[in-house]
Order: sequence, then C-alpha cells, then structure tokens
Amino acid sequence: SQLPTPGENEYYWSDLIGLTVINQDGAVYGKVTSLLETGSNDVLVVKGTKEHGIPFLLGSVIRKVDLEKQEIHVEWELI
Repeated sequence: SQLPTPGENEYYWSDLIGLTVINQDGAVYGKVTSLLETGSNDVLVVKGTKEHGIPFLLGSVIRKVDLEKQEIHVEWELI
C-alpha cells in the first residue's frame, strides 16, 4: 500500500507471483513461484510438473498479463 501504483505494463514482482502461466496453444505451464533479476531482463520461475525459467519480455515472450484472471499468457515453448 505504500508503493506507488505501477504504470501501464508495469508490475511488481509480488503481483506476478502465484499467477498461472499459459502458452499460445492454451497449455498450462504452472504457476510463477519467484522471479530472478539477470541484468538484461527479469525471469519468471514457473513451477508445474517441472520448474522452468521464462524471460519476462513484454510484447515478445509475455503476450498478456491479466491480474484479474490471475494469468500470464506467453509465446514460449518449453523444452
């Protein structure tokens, strides 16, 4: 409550933790458990059946963050 309201397409890490990550085909990858700061971009740590790192790059990898639905839509294929 003491932090300023984030601007458009800006998010606090605490807002992203717990959101469900879904790819462009509708496959659920899991939930965001934490984030890592790498210097070039932040990385979502997503835990489903396995744990994966997904770069938080708005517009390319991150297609949509929907805080109301608690979802992050990504264009990313897990290997």
